[in-house]
Amino acid sequence: NLTDEKMDETKKKKKKCCGYPISIFFIVVNEFCERFSYYGMRAVLVLYFRYFLLWDDDLATSIYHAFVALCYLTPILGAIIADSWLGKFKTIIYLSIVYAIGQVTMAVSTIHDITDANRDGTPDNFTFHIALSMLGLVLIALGTGGIKPCVAAFGGDQFQEHQSRQLNTFFSVFYLCINAGSLLSTLITPVLRAQEYGIHTQQQCYPLAFGVPAALMVVSLVVFISGSGMYIKTDPEGNIMWSVCKCIGFAIKNRFRHRSSRYPKREHWMDWADEKYDKLLIAQIKMVLKVLFLYIPLPMFWTLFDQKGSRWTLQATTMSGDFGAFILQPDQMQTVNPILILTLVPIMDRLIFPLIQKCGLNFSPLKRMTVGMLFAAMAFVAAALVQIEIDKTLPNFPSSSESQLKVVNIYNKTLNSNRTSLRYLFLYSSADYMTLDHQNITVSLNTNPVITKAFSLIKGGRQTLIIPSNPTLMYLQEDVKSKPKEGKNAIRFVNGWTADLNITNLDSIEPSATSNYTLVSHGKRDFVLRHGEQWCEFSQKFGFGASYTFLIPSTVFSTDVCTLSKTEVEDMKPNSVHMALQIPQYFLITTGEVMFSVTGLQFSYSQAPKKQAGWLCTNAVGNIIVLIVAELGKLPKQWAEYVLFASLLVAVSIIFSIMAYFYTYIDPAEIEAQIRKEQGLEPEEKEKETLEMEEKDEGQKNDQEVKKNQDIRFVKIRLCWNMLIYTL
Repeated sequence: NLTDEKMDETKKKKKKCCGYPISIFFIVVNEFCERFSYYGMRAVLVLYFRYFLLWDDDLATSIYHAFVALCYLTPILGAIIADSWLGKFKTIIYLSIVYAIGQVTMAVSTIHDITDANRDGTPDNFTFHIALSMLGLVLIALGTGGIKPCVAAFGGDQFQEHQSRQLNTFFSVFYLCINAGSLLSTLITPVLRAQEYGIHTQQQCYPLAFGVPAALMVVSLVVFISGSGMYIKTDPEGNIMWSVCKCIGFAIKNRFRHRSSRYPKREHWMDWADEKYDKLLIAQIKMVLKVLFLYIPLPMFWTLFDQKGSRWTLQATTMSGDFGAFILQPDQMQTVNPILILTLVPIMDRLIFPLIQKCGLNFSPLKRMTVGMLFAAMAFVAAALVQIEIDKTLPNFPSSSESQLKVVNIYNKTLNSNRTSLRYLFLYSSADYMTLDHQNITVSLNTNPVITKAFSLIKGGRQTLIIPSNPTLMYLQEDVKSKPKEGKNAIRFVNGWTADLNITNLDSIEPSATSNYTLVSHGKRDFVLRHGEQWCEFSQKFGFGASYTFLIPSTVFSTDVCTLSKTEVEDMKPNSVHMALQIPQYFLITTGEVMFSVTGLQFSYSQAPKKQAGWLCTNAVGNIIVLIVAELGKLPKQWAEYVLFASLLVAVSIIFSIMAYFYTYIDPAEIEAQIRKEQGLEPEEKEKETLEMEEKDEGQKNDQEVKKNQDIRFVKIRLCWNMLIYTL
């Protein structure tokens, strides 16, 4: 009965630790685990698309941003479910179950051995893995987005009206856990991904990289359910969004009905709803619409910002991550962003902004946001400059109508070809690939007798003409025509000895034959060559993204002693542009984030306190723009796409600055107080005084004060959001 419910509620309020409800510790741990799960999965997602599912850069980028966009659209659904139907507690429970199922499904989809029947390390049924991963991502998006608007608000529900100080501290710790989860997961999951595993073949450990976030999500759910008996659970209060939509719809309908000139005009088109709806609601909708109109250009910022996890990560795969003391994985570069956030926020808040204010400059929130967009544009200009440097080191691959040829000569004499396009001397290897615009060639060697052989080259391909110890057996060998994936090195061996050779991790190589390519990671690698009881060992240090052909001479086992003097042919140079060159673009984009995102949230809640969904939607729309450009733009050079995005953002920032110039700042509290006064309601100032009295008299509440809590709660929420913005 009602009395028992009040007693249970009182018991929950008494369960405290250091002045805080015990229940909030479960919520904080839950949030840390959930954010670790989300950002850990997201950190390696684009590389999973690129190197496991073997999608190209554009498709991998498109699906990545489609997923992120969905994650920022589903909070609207979560808010509607929580406010109109289940309440925050049940919404978090049910959608967290969906979330955990999605993470587990995603982890299972990365196990290549499930469909690798021929045990070659590549899935035989990509459709199965794609379908499973897409199902997992949809469930994850529903889960993470659905609980996003509920968890922080549910934590706020655990505090009483007199605990504003503890409430502010809770939000500080809450968002510290978000940053901690993001930072740690972005550091750890790429390391897990770089491990090698496999029942039959050793591959990148995507199951572990996705499995750990899945386990953390299960832990998050268990921890949250464990605190169930301690939570204060509020009933659904009705969804404000539905009321807003009905009010706007009625205003439009009523305005259309009275479109005749005989009806007097009204100050604002929303005023046509005052015949049915409360003036306070109409005033709040006006504030929201005013801010939403200003939001129209904002998605372009997120279009650039969220490419840290896609284009910039793919860019890092073509760079060197050797920092001497440690090796940085391409997807670990994203950790620069949260590290800089934790550094720049206090510097901006305590030093830069106060200094600008002391100089007498009017650096208003909208001006900060404009400058933030310009910083993001500069970040993409920096990314374009880095990409140009990378392109200088990339091989010049043939077009679809061309062929490329290199010659490797392990015959013990210098040979000369009388082919016009090949007329030069070569010993061991020609200096670089020759680009030919025709496929049929005939090669003649000046041996005695002359050896002549015809070959047909592959259009759009790279091949090597291997001239073994017996020149009559010369043949073409197909080469790799793209950079080895994930920064690894592609190596192969040409057996110049007269018998079969066994080489570490390779099948037996017949005389004069060439092995298939094998991918090896950076660092020092040892190789052992064996033939029966005879063996030779050599070491080679590798960088990132190179391709080598090792020539084993015919004299390798000519005596009882190993006389290996192997020759290496560099088919593709290693990555020479260092990942450290990405730091300036991360610094610029993070500076832009501090000025744009943090200030934008503060502006939103100062001008329209009830508007969070609109801000999240700008992020979703920004990711959709990336998807469209990636699929439809198809620019031939990646640096050109970076410049395009930078140019678009500069144009948008100019438009936004013009809109901001004509924007008039308002005080929502003043407007609401004026409307309350006109309606004969208690002014907000008196409500604030009531709140202060409650804080002085801790723990003493009566039924009369509880009746006034509806408007006091609104004041509290605004106070919490201001503290939240400061924490960010």
